[in-house]
Amino acid sequence: MAQITGILLAAGASRRFGGDKLSYRLPNGAAVAEQACRNLAQAVDRLVAVVRPGADGVAATLEAAGARVIVCEDADSGMGASLACAVAASADAEAWLVALADMPWIAPQTIHLVAAALRNGAAIAAPCRQGRRGHPVGFARHLAADLLDLHGDNGAKSVIERYRPQLQLVEVADPGILRDIDTPDDLIQT
Repeated sequence: MAQITGILLAAGASRRFGGDKLSYRLPNGAAVAEQACRNLAQAVDRLVAVVRPGADGVAATLEAAGARVIVCEDADSGMGASLACAVAASADAEAWLVALADMPWIAPQTIHLVAAALRNGAAIAAPCRQGRRGHPVGFARHLAADLLDLHGDNGAKSVIERYRPQLQLVEVADPGILRDIDTPDDLIQT
């Protein structure tokens, strides 16, 4: 059984949202990033959250939710840099389960299912719903070098494509795997 480090990517600039979307309060009172962090924390052995320089409020919220927070000085270069920063900060992990802080509606049970696929030997694991791959995405330790080489704004898409035959999809009914927050309109329940 692999020990899994959860990585919560929370270093985006929220440009399309027009403000700090990660601190926006959901109807349950939790901040967007806080809810995503708590959901991820339930399925992993430890948790690292990556924030951008100056995101002190988000960092404090994520620390209070149980994450070890690291600041990615190169966050402006994109999600790939943030992910590589988190993998470097948790280099002793046996596997990583990567979630986005602007996706607070992923059900904890879904995250547990993806984590279970990793613990049972999947090289890459991700949930899918109605033929669409969603988040979070898990990676086994042998992909560390590929994750450390990431840069730009594509995140781990290149790693998933390179190792597509090793991708294990976990079918779920959870619409939260596809629902992120880019604009204020995305906060409206559908």
